[in-house]
Amino acid sequence: MSQRHQPSACPSCEEPLESGDLFCGACGYDLSAVPPLPEDRPTVVMGSPVGGAAWPADPAGPGREQPFGDRPSGPPATGAPGTAGPASTAGAAAVRFDARAAEAGAGDFELPAPDPAARPAPAPGTAGEPWGPGTPVPPPAARPAPHAHVPEPQAGTGTPAAPAAPVEPPPAPVQPPAPVEPPPGAGGVPDPRAVEHTATPPAGTRLCVACRAGHVDRDGYCENCGHAQPRERDHMEEELGAVAAVSDRGLRHHRNEDAFAVSSTALPDGSPAVVAIVCDGVSSATRPDEASAAAAAAANESLLAALPRGTHPQTAMYDAIVAASEAVNALAGDGDDGDAMEHDPHHHRNAPACTLVGAVVAGGLLVVGWVGDSRAYWVPDDRSGPPARLTEDDSWAAQMVAAGLMNEAEAYADERAHAITGWLGADAYELEPHTAAFKPDRPGVVVVCTDGLWNYAEGATDMARVVPPDAARRPLHSAQVLVGHALDGGGHDNVTVAVLPFAVVPAGAGSA
Repeated sequence: MSQRHQPSACPSCEEPLESGDLFCGACGYDLSAVPPLPEDRPTVVMGSPVGGAAWPADPAGPGREQPFGDRPSGPPATGAPGTAGPASTAGAAAVRFDARAAEAGAGDFELPAPDPAARPAPAPGTAGEPWGPGTPVPPPAARPAPHAHVPEPQAGTGTPAAPAAPVEPPPAPVQPPAPVEPPPGAGGVPDPRAVEHTATPPAGTRLCVACRAGHVDRDGYCENCGHAQPRERDHMEEELGAVAAVSDRGLRHHRNEDAFAVSSTALPDGSPAVVAIVCDGVSSATRPDEASAAAAAAANESLLAALPRGTHPQTAMYDAIVAASEAVNALAGDGDDGDAMEHDPHHHRNAPACTLVGAVVAGGLLVVGWVGDSRAYWVPDDRSGPPARLTEDDSWAAQMVAAGLMNEAEAYADERAHAITGWLGADAYELEPHTAAFKPDRPGVVVVCTDGLWNYAEGATDMARVVPPDAARRPLHSAQVLVGHALDGGGHDNVTVAVLPFAVVPAGAGSA
């Protein structure tokens, strides 16, 4: 014996119901007006004027249904659209689209009217449909307000009012369907997911190098995929025509603690002056990357200010190293423990520190200056002439050799060989800038580099062997080749090199 459908909760206020309730005890909702559950179907027919009518079969065969939203996990909703209740959750059913309209490429899917033959006959004693196939659907009836009693159909309408045979209410109000968009990319409609990621980022933001979609946060990680981004200083290149420099993080370090500065200016007589500065941060000190950057910038600015005034290049180089030292010393008071450093002079231990080497070509002179173990080499264009190392390291090995306690091979084989004895920083024992001036008698190039390069080409002859023959004409290419040589050798350290061509008129050449 069939029984009337009894919902478990009131369709109007969701009050739990008990078996046999005819009205909701909370809001008085007439439970006889609750329509029975429709037949279980995999999809909800869209565009049919009769609830539950079957859509005509597609002649192309099965498999033409496209789900819209999530498939239902239970029976279709029984409440009217928009009615609060357990069965009116968004995306609780799938929507059937007409595949033929999709194939036509239409922006909106126009659904044909249901076939009258496929429509079920009206139930005995119920009113027939007031419209035929193809007739526009009349506006939906007003939705009954919550807590309102739905009146029984009046006599004479063709619908019996006997309580034993509850009458289905009028069709639920049909909400205007939202515009159905075609699949992403169809009909010229852009994929919203792509639009979201390819939108122009705010000024000053970077896109991830991995996913090319997410923005990079302040810590250097992609907000979309979490990929760590390469730092700006991981690989740097600069060329000014008369000088070029390349710096690379190397293969073993997690950041690049080297820095460089290249520039050119004019002397009072109008002749050019070219500058190259290379700095290497001391890894055992705090913030070595900041120290090298500050020293390179300060030394470069000092030279660009002094040379146009007519200051002798060697004097200008000495003053530039002093300015670089002051810039690094200032970093010692920038940390969180700056107050402690003021009251305790010994607190400067492990303060930011770096080495420096620079070269200036001006007025027919080649001037070099340095503190630490970064080096400068002279490599003539005519490789039949001898190359030379222009600097002496401030290191433990160099001191052993200078004191005659070890030969060079023994000193540099010791594990203490690269321990520096001079550097720029607040905890340096004493600042002793070294400068030297040369007047080469032939054209060539000056290679200004950190130990990340010269560890793989230590002697002057070794360095000359890896410098390209056209270095004077292609300084940037030569710097790239030299960095590549260090990386091919293992790249155990940061690598920075500047190539500075030196052109000279042989007449009157000599050594200063």
